[in-house]
Amino acid sequence: MAKDLQSLAILGGKGMLGSDLSLAARRQGLEPVVLDLPEFDITDAEQLERAVACSDVIVNCAAYTNVDGAESEAELARQVNAEAAGRLGALARKTGKWILHISTDFVFDGCGDRPYVETDLTNPINTYGRTKLEGEQLLAQSGCRCCIMRLEWTYGSAGDNFVTKLLRRAKSGQQIRVVDDQIGSPTATKEAAKAICELLRKRPVGTFHFASSGYVSRYEMAKFVFDKLSVDIDPLACKSSDFSSPARRPLNSRFDCSKIAALLGAPIEPWQMPLEHFLKQLYP
Repeated sequence: MAKDLQSLAILGGKGMLGSDLSLAARRQGLEPVVLDLPEFDITDAEQLERAVACSDVIVNCAAYTNVDGAESEAELARQVNAEAAGRLGALARKTGKWILHISTDFVFDGCGDRPYVETDLTNPINTYGRTKLEGEQLLAQSGCRCCIMRLEWTYGSAGDNFVTKLLRRAKSGQQIRVVDDQIGSPTATKEAAKAICELLRKRPVGTFHFASSGYVSRYEMAKFVFDKLSVDIDPLACKSSDFSSPARRPLNSRFDCSKIAALLGAPIEPWQMPLEHFLKQLYP
């Protein structure tokens, strides 16, 4: 870790990514300040100001991530994902702090036929994506030194995700239907945390895409999970349009990660390896 990095604050530090980042930072010799609900509310201006004041570097993992819930709680999602990010940027600009802000593939509409690069046109198709994009924009407009890191299809041991939901369904004995028209890269939060620690050393400015190497459909990902766990379930393939949900999902979530790969010390691992490791941790 950079010698001049004395203190690190992780906003949303008890969530899926924040928990793995805390562990990774400690392995690097840091003792991060972990801030999260209920003790810390990123929408509270005074609490946010204190968080920025006590740290050299701030990683913002805090977010309203309930994609369907955001459709009915749009104002709360905007307060957390957009307004708080803008306020964080203004505080960082005033104090000269560097921010690493976590964003999402949902800033894109998923209509493209190739992996997205950072400069591609954004066009979110649901409230969650719109609020996350607004957060990116407000942070950039603040004039602070910041790095925006977009992630996709994340899973980890400290939160609910596609893998854990899939396994709960398997235990229930229900027929499992999984969409085969959503394509992306399953990305372990442990892998994202390792990449963040490298960025903390270099503190780049700009937007970066990070995801595991390779692409797969949700359906093929489910089959991979069941196969590795020797679960005798054959999921049914279906289309996103077969499901009625409050929020639309992008079909193409593929990222081109060549920009961030140039900053990392090792190649980004294929999605299969971290996922298999995660499954072995769930069921040793």
